[in-house]
Amino acid sequence: MKLSRLRRLWCLLTILTIPALCLGAVRDAQQAGSAPNELVVLNWSEYIDPELVKEFEQKFNAEVRQVYYESDDARDGMLAESDGKGYDVVLVSGTQLAVYRKQGWLAPITPSQVPNLRHIDADWQNAFAAARGYAVPYFWGTLGIGYRTDLVPEKIVSWKQFYRPSERLRGKLGMIKSSRDVIGMALKALGYSANSSDPKQLAEAEQLLRAQKPYVGDYTYIDLDEKSELVTGKIVASMMYSGDALMVKEHHPEIVYVLPEEGGNLWVDYWTVMNRSQNRELAMAFINFLNQPKIAARLAEFVYYATPNKAAEKLMSEEFLQDPTIYPNRKQLEKSEFYTKLPPRASKKRNRIFNDIVR
Repeated sequence: MKLSRLRRLWCLLTILTIPALCLGAVRDAQQAGSAPNELVVLNWSEYIDPELVKEFEQKFNAEVRQVYYESDDARDGMLAESDGKGYDVVLVSGTQLAVYRKQGWLAPITPSQVPNLRHIDADWQNAFAAARGYAVPYFWGTLGIGYRTDLVPEKIVSWKQFYRPSERLRGKLGMIKSSRDVIGMALKALGYSANSSDPKQLAEAEQLLRAQKPYVGDYTYIDLDEKSELVTGKIVASMMYSGDALMVKEHHPEIVYVLPEEGGNLWVDYWTVMNRSQNRELAMAFINFLNQPKIAARLAEFVYYATPNKAAEKLMSEEFLQDPTIYPNRKQLEKSEFYTKLPPRASKKRNRIFNDIVR
């Protein structure tokens, strides 16, 4: 016997609060041979535990298809090309939420649709004004430098060392293919704000990047598995996100992460539901599922990032919560910055600098 559309919808919205009845309904659907609903998720790679995806698929008779992007710029381009179509759930950096809302790409998210919103720390929910009512924070962290202590001749403590490297590092640095990150951290190395729009400061950053280019092996985010360039030694120091450094460290003990003394980028990633999604109820259920405290705790420990889910933190080990790479203290963070919206003229200039450098 097939489930009625109304019953399926009700179950998707309440499965986490009345699990026995809803799971029974899902089993009914599976026994009746109904095809699983496909949920298309646009996400970073290695950013969700595949075992949890399987659990969600089984509970909701769903098939999650993940599409990956390499950088925020790449994600923005993919969505612009399709005008927000073709995806159900999209992971968005906080800085782009206002742009996405203006484009009309995001569907509203309410506590009735995602009851586990009650577990989210308000500070992270409201870190970006455009998130309110349209996005649910997933993880937060920092952008810094991961490097091999056995292959780099001196301890790295600053962006200056990364942008003005020693000769022994020629061709062995890794950079992220992102104009905000590459230029933003060059500005930090020069003692300026990562959000600077000053033409003279941007010109200085361009000169710094041109001088650094021979030392860069690739402007592509490094792999995070045992074949990672940081593990093999092809790259000995790379711009990277905090949790990713810990993930790669699993494959080589000499990899360390540093938040440079000038500070880095402080970021928050948010789950959003696309306005043109054909599976909005399932998309909301997916976000709600990921914010069950036990699930959120497992996710954080899988990806090595700080969770905004306060209930999840109570279930995590002290070792994890006290790790300064994952949870930097206030002093470590005081010079770090959220990216802010740039004036059109400054954005255009940055894009020109970046494209000239990486091509």
